Amino acid sequence: MPDLDDEKIKTEILDLHQVIYKKFGYEMKYIRPPMGEYSERTLKITNSLGYKTVMWSFAYEDWNEKKQPDENQAKKKLLDNLHNGEIILLHGNSKTNTNILDSIIKEIKNEGYEFKSLDEFE
Repeated sequence: MPDLDDEKIKTEILDLHQVIYKKFGYEMKYIRPPMGEYSERTLKITNSLGYKTVMWSFAYEDWNEKKQPDENQAKKKLLDNLHNGEIILLHGNSKTNTNILDSIIKEIKNEGYEFKSLDEFE
């Protein structure tokens, strides 16, 4: 986003908002900058549109469809990095994530962690 002009940023965000609302009936109020790239200017723009920027506290290279991590290695990486308040970034295009998501959620819960929405932290 930092490379886009102010109007392009606003248009892309508001267009995304409309798509999310039409498809899921959800009013967006949080945003994660693509690739985590932001600037003071982009934060000011998203904030002026009423969005709260939320980043992740854990991510791994799961986005690359040509270089999918091994399922066991991915599980280990996720479980070895658990911490309170963690926001895990998992990309939906990852076949590995699709295959391990159910078991990972169960294992994380077995470790004593809970899953909460961002609204529950405000």
